[in-house]
Amino acid sequence: MRLPRTRPRSLAGQLFAMQVVLVAAVVAGCAFFAYVSGSGQAEETATRQVRAAAIAVAGSPSVREAIRTPDPSAELQPYAEQVRRDTGIAFVTIMDPDGVRWTHPDSGLIGDTFLGHTEQALRGETFTETYTGTLGPSIRVVTPVRDGGRITGLVSAGITVERVSTQVRDQLGALGLAAGGALALGGLGTYVINARLRRHTHGMNAAELSRLHDYHQATLHAVREGLLMLDGRRRIALINDAGRELLGLAPGAVGRKVDELALPAPLTGALLDSEARVDELHLTADRVIVVNTRPVVGGERRGTVVTLRDHTELQALSGELDSERGFTQALRSQAHEAANRLHTVVSLIELGRVEEAVGFATAELELAQELTDRVVGAVAEPVLAALLLGKAAQANERGVELVLADDSLIDDGALPGGPAQRDLVTILGNLIDNAVEAASETASGTPGRGAGPDAVPAPGTGSVPAQRGSSRARVTVTALAVDGLLLLRVADTGAGIGPDDAAEVFRRGWSTHGAGRGLGLALVRQAAHRNGGTVELDRGPDGGARFTVRLPLGDRTAKEVTA
Repeated sequence: MRLPRTRPRSLAGQLFAMQVVLVAAVVAGCAFFAYVSGSGQAEETATRQVRAAAIAVAGSPSVREAIRTPDPSAELQPYAEQVRRDTGIAFVTIMDPDGVRWTHPDSGLIGDTFLGHTEQALRGETFTETYTGTLGPSIRVVTPVRDGGRITGLVSAGITVERVSTQVRDQLGALGLAAGGALALGGLGTYVINARLRRHTHGMNAAELSRLHDYHQATLHAVREGLLMLDGRRRIALINDAGRELLGLAPGAVGRKVDELALPAPLTGALLDSEARVDELHLTADRVIVVNTRPVVGGERRGTVVTLRDHTELQALSGELDSERGFTQALRSQAHEAANRLHTVVSLIELGRVEEAVGFATAELELAQELTDRVVGAVAEPVLAALLLGKAAQANERGVELVLADDSLIDDGALPGGPAQRDLVTILGNLIDNAVEAASETASGTPGRGAGPDAVPAPGTGSVPAQRGSSRARVTVTALAVDGLLLLRVADTGAGIGPDDAAEVFRRGWSTHGAGRGLGLALVRQAAHRNGGTVELDRGPDGGARFTVRLPLGDRTAKEVTA
C-alpha cells in the first residue's frame, strides 16, 4: 500500500521552525555564558569578602592584645564568631604561628592543628587557596598577625564552596526564568511575523514559490499583450516586453512614475485613474492600443493592473473595411443609376432618336473615362490611384466633386523605401473622408467641423469662406512626389476650422458629430509621425480647411517644400 505523499512544510512554517531553533540556541548560549560568568564572579566576590575579613581581623589591635594574654581563646573566640556572623562567611580561625587554633566555629576543635597551608603566611604574605578542611572544601585566605615587626599569629577566613555554589544556583534560577521569558517572547514574535508571512505567501512552500516565479516570468515574456502593474504611488512595479514595446519605453522603466513617462495626456489620465477602464482606445506616437485597467485592493489600495492590446493593424483593417463598404454602396448606387440611364437609352432608341441615345450614352462614358485617365496619368502608384477613384465615386454619391490638382504627379517607382501602403491609405483616405463630409454638410446648410459661418481664415492666408450655394461642393486633392518628399494635400469647400480648434483637431475624440467619432485625424497624425512626416492645417483657397502632409522618401527627413 502506497502511503500518501505529504506536502512539504510551507515557507513560513520552515522559517518559523528555523527561527525558533535559532532563538533557543541564542538564549541557551547567553544562559551558559551568564552561568560561567556568574560562577567566576561569585568566586571572585567570595575571595574579596574573605580576604577583607581576614586582613581586618589580623590588623585589629584587640587581636594583638588578646594574643599576648595567657589564654587568647577566651577573648578571640567571641570576637571571631561575631565577625563571622556579621560578614556572613563560613569561618574565622585565629591560630598561633604553629597552626594551633585559638578560634573555630566548632568550639570542640579549638586547640587542634589548622588544616591547610601556612608557609606563605609565616613569610609575611597573604595568600588565597581552596582547601578541604573540617567544614569541607572552602575558599580561604591566610594572613599573618604582626606585633612590633614579629609574627605572633595567623588569621584564616573562608567561605565554603557549597555556599558559593548555592549562590550560583540561586542566580541560575533567576537566569533560567529570564531565559525562558526571552525564549517565549522570541517565539511569540517569530510566530506573529511568520503568520504575516504565511498570509502573504498564501501558505506556499519554497518549491511552490520558486515554481510560481518561473511560471510568472515565462508568462510575462510569452504573452503578446502588454502587461503593466502600478503600485499605490503610481510607479511601474512590473512591465513585460510587449508592454514596453507598445508604450515605447526603455528597459529601465520599472520604478518610474506614470506621469514621468511622456505618454499622451489621455493615456496618462487613464493609467492614473482610480476607476476601472474597459476596452478604451488610446493613441501613442506610433500605435493604437486598447487599454483595460483594474485596481488591486485588499483592505487598502495596492495599485493597478493594466493590460494593453495592439489595435494598430486592426484599426487600419477596419478603416479599409469602411472604405470597401463605401465603395460597395457607391457601386450599388452607380448600378442603380446605370440601370436608369440604360432604360433612358433604350427608350430613346424605341422612340427612333438613335443619335440622341448615342450622345447620351457616350457623354457619361467620356466623363468617367476622363477622370480615370486623369488619375492614372498623374498617379502611377496603383494603391493611391485606386483609392482616389474609389473616393471619387463615393464623393459623387454625396454630391461632392473630387478634383485632382493639375500639379499632381507621382511617377512609377517614385515611392520605393517610402511610407507603407497601409499608412498612405490611412492618411489620404481619412483626409478625403473628412473633407467630403465637411463639403457635403456645408453645401446642404449643415455646419461642419464645429467652425460655423463665422470661422476666420488662418493667419496669412487672406482667404474668405466660400458662399454656400455659390458652386458645387468640391474637394481638391494634390499628390506630388518631388525632391525626396511625398506631398499629400486635401482642401475642401467646407466651413473650415476655427483657430481655437486648430490645436485640438488632431486629438483623439475631437469631433462635432458626438461620441464615438473623432479618430480619423488622430490616426492621420500618428501615421505621419510613424513615417517621420508632418501634418499641417490652414485655410484653403475655397475657404475650407486644407490639410498638408509631408512624408520623407528613402532616408530623408520631413521638411517644408513648396507645392
